[in-house]
Amino acid sequence: MVGGGFQNIFKIPELKRRVLITAGLLAVYRIGVHIPTPGVDGNALAAFFAAHQDTILGLFDMFSGGALERLSVFALGIMPYISASIILQLLTVVIPHLERLSKEGDAGRKKITQYTRYGTVLLSIIQGFGIAVGLEQMASSAGEIVPVGGWSFRIMTVITLTAGTAFIMWLGETITERGIGNGISLIIFAGIVARGPAAVSKTITLIGAGTLGVFTVAGLAIFMVAVIGLIIFVETAQRRIPVQYAKRVVGRRQYGGQKTHLPLKINQSGVIPPIFASSLMMFPATIAQFSGIEALNKFAEWLTPGTGIWEIPYVAFIFFFCYFYTAVTFNPVDVADNLKKYGGYIPGVRPGKRTADYIDKVLTRITLGGAIYVSAVCVMPTALMVMFKVPFYFGGTALLIVVGVALDTIAQMESHMITRHYEGFLKKGGKTRGR
Repeated sequence: MVGGGFQNIFKIPELKRRVLITAGLLAVYRIGVHIPTPGVDGNALAAFFAAHQDTILGLFDMFSGGALERLSVFALGIMPYISASIILQLLTVVIPHLERLSKEGDAGRKKITQYTRYGTVLLSIIQGFGIAVGLEQMASSAGEIVPVGGWSFRIMTVITLTAGTAFIMWLGETITERGIGNGISLIIFAGIVARGPAAVSKTITLIGAGTLGVFTVAGLAIFMVAVIGLIIFVETAQRRIPVQYAKRVVGRRQYGGQKTHLPLKINQSGVIPPIFASSLMMFPATIAQFSGIEALNKFAEWLTPGTGIWEIPYVAFIFFFCYFYTAVTFNPVDVADNLKKYGGYIPGVRPGKRTADYIDKVLTRITLGGAIYVSAVCVMPTALMVMFKVPFYFGGTALLIVVGVALDTIAQMESHMITRHYEGFLKKGGKTRGR
């Protein structure tokens, strides 16, 4: 870290302001998680979620930071915004108008962001209405979840949840613009991390009761540190393709001739593949439990984590989405065309189609390594829970998100500090020349 480490963050006014804005807005988000939606019995809802932790509801509750379990005003979380963003990215490949907008710079990106907001509100209304109707039909061991239903409850729930998601979307965009780091990612990060103290407290209780051994917990802690180190190593790893720019003479000046590289991340798709794979794998269990059909319940039992059958399609889905999402977000043909446009080429490879084929070949190979790495990290929690009876969610998608967001935020802090020191150096140099 430039300038002596994180202790210098508050010595830089701009960076201090951004960090405080980010912390304040995240605090507002965490307060909103505890504000309940009117018309719902909280005790009955908590009992219902305790019996359905292994369904898709448990996954959504993790991303909402526990807001769905309480059915707070932020119960839908940021998932509608993420879904709308992913849908827009996929439609960019199919619809020419969106493809043109994505290549028009800031103006095009602003238009796509506007479409994403409209899609977020639409998805929130649909999901909010589905939750309202579903809650009216559900019951738990603690009684009816919705004591008084009807259209008044449905409309109130839809308005409350949609407004909550819109407010979270505004918080995320404000953090990205005026704070530090990616706002949407930090909101998910805050929700996951907020559940950590409860998990640690539960583990300490189990140690005191003799259910878990001290050496087992110590071994798991060491293993967890090793896994975090692996995630940091792979998430920052790159395959650098050398690029050479041809020399050009304009007038009496010579341009180009530099040597640089094209960085390709090992895990190009990030955490999208495990999120989609988990949703698809948990969807049958959710449908089975709500349907009450015996045949579907048996099918859902086969797809329970830890049975051995569950891991095979789960890993297959992760591999599929790793390649699919990488193909959607990274276009080797566009990269090759841009290199050719600005006089760049890969040594030993002919510009144009040959360059695109070469980049695609390299990307396909490193995506295989990235898919294996993501699958190993995501399957690990199941193995730990089966072998050691770990009482809290460890690793997987949550750990990938937490480590990835932390690395991105630290990198942005370093960038601000480097910029500040560079500007200070230029100012000192200007004063010297002025003398």
